[in-house]
Amino acid sequence: MSQAAIRGFHKLCFSTLIAVFILILAGGVVRTTGSGMGCPDWPKCFGTWVPPTSINQLPADYKKTFSEYREKKNQKFAGYLNAIGLDDTAKELVNNKSILEEADFNASKTWIEYINRVLGVIVGFLILALAVKSVSYRRSLPRIFYFSIATLVAVIFQGWFGSIVVSTNLTTWTITVHMFLALLIVALLVYLYHISDPRAYLKSIDRSIRWILFLCMAVLLVQILLGTQVRQAIDRIAAAAISRDSWISKLGLEFIIHRSFSWAVLAIHLILVVKMVKTSVEKALSLGLIALILGALLTGAGMAYFSVPYLLQPVHLLLGTMIFGAQLLLFFRLNTGRVNVLL
Repeated sequence: MSQAAIRGFHKLCFSTLIAVFILILAGGVVRTTGSGMGCPDWPKCFGTWVPPTSINQLPADYKKTFSEYREKKNQKFAGYLNAIGLDDTAKELVNNKSILEEADFNASKTWIEYINRVLGVIVGFLILALAVKSVSYRRSLPRIFYFSIATLVAVIFQGWFGSIVVSTNLTTWTITVHMFLALLIVALLVYLYHISDPRAYLKSIDRSIRWILFLCMAVLLVQILLGTQVRQAIDRIAAAAISRDSWISKLGLEFIIHRSFSWAVLAIHLILVVKMVKTSVEKALSLGLIALILGALLTGAGMAYFSVPYLLQPVHLLLGTMIFGAQLLLFFRLNTGRVNVLL
């Protein structure tokens, strides 16, 4: 196994991570512009691989056609939910006829969603490339092979579940599951990036730093979960056709908790960074982590004080995901020995 080969795989991991973050940003743009149902079917868009640019390109009964298509898909998905014991969720999905309401055609929203899907395909091919390249490491570096295959399986499942998000008309819980699946893919890619790094080595640090980092990761996941509650509340308010200027004032306790908890996230990360700077271990990465957190705080404040601008919402989501990735990379680097045979 050559140094050049493992470095090539390592660089491909990095490129794939960047592509995933771009895709997450694009997904945020889809959400904030209300373009999630720009294409009512999946993987095609209005039954074609290249979406229409005018309503004149669609049949007169397109709403009925795609509503019936989604109803069949939801019935099948409800069967899966019943099989794993989620009977109430399945029943609600089948009985909620508002899910089947088809949106009016909007060319801009259609193409925003279509571009998001194209980016998803690009990410899929990059992860497929990782899986193919990992086959040569099956015996010498088995973790690279198995985690590459796991990442491929995760992205295939994510693609399928994305079709469920569309067929259920952006039901809030499916959006949340879709987001956490994206975090899982980020986690797998970060780990692959780490274990394919020929320079990785064991860091000798104060054990308390690891515990503080673990606490940082825990509070971030809580904050992300709280953020999903705020997003669901905003979705409900937006669906009620309330003026965007009034969105923040209409939010309830979930927003107050999310906003207040952000200070706890910042405080515990500041403690971590101070300790790491003093020990000169992963100083650059820890400083980058705190910069990302400050960016997330600023974008969150910007949304609160400037009526949730279209641009800040996807950037806020992207920064939160990047914080998660940076935390994981730091965690892996502080809790590992030599990770491959090239060292």
